[in-house]
Amino acid sequence: MTPEQAAANAKAGLATIVGAFAESPQTLRRARLLGLSGWAYHVSARAGALGDVRPETVAAALAFIAPEAVTDGWEATAKTSAPVEVAKWHLHELCTWGTEQLGGFPRLSRLLDLAARLVDAVDPAGLPLFAAWRAMPVPDTEPGARAAVLLHLLHEHRQGIHVIAVRAGGLTPIEAIIAGPDGETGAVAFGWQPPYPPAGPLVRRLMWAEAVANSLAGQAYAVLDRAERVEFAGLLESLSHRLTR
Repeated sequence: MTPEQAAANAKAGLATIVGAFAESPQTLRRARLLGLSGWAYHVSARAGALGDVRPETVAAALAFIAPEAVTDGWEATAKTSAPVEVAKWHLHELCTWGTEQLGGFPRLSRLLDLAARLVDAVDPAGLPLFAAWRAMPVPDTEPGARAAVLLHLLHEHRQGIHVIAVRAGGLTPIEAIIAGPDGETGAVAFGWQPPYPPAGPLVRRLMWAEAVANSLAGQAYAVLDRAERVEFAGLLESLSHRLTR
């Protein structure tokens, strides 16, 4: 397994694991306790790590959410809470979830070792959200909590890399969404309004962008040897199954 293959293989597992946290009852309950809509919480919880910035900066970092939707969510949060405080709460909830859901994973110590090495190997240049989240103090040192944070960081790393690759492929964010598996449904989910561009001419560019993303993300995975990359892939698959069964 090459570094590029390892990065490609990890993409789905990381999305599944992070998605399990995002959809958990305690995460959704936190949004309600803060008096935020699910959308406002999503925007501020993810981008709040950037600190006190303008919504245009947030939209540029998130990229795939329509700028108008980002502004609505960011400004709605700012009326009641500082977005950075929402991000801190989100990190706290992530740690709690990690302790509860990942703490019993049989090979947790090995997952921690490999994931930590990968996160340390990431060059954050051009990845503002990854850099911001990696710089945030982790409030809980329990193994499950640390694992949840590391996997979140690796997922954020891949998402940031995807933005770079899509733009390098000559695609706008909405074009990449339309060319992807969710098409117009995905565009609506991320706040984009019609008319939408035709998908046909864009698919080949998106395929190229995915290959570039695997290559760029693979730079971090080169810190592991071949056997370790295979092992990490197996650990992600096992943990994904554990969370979704």
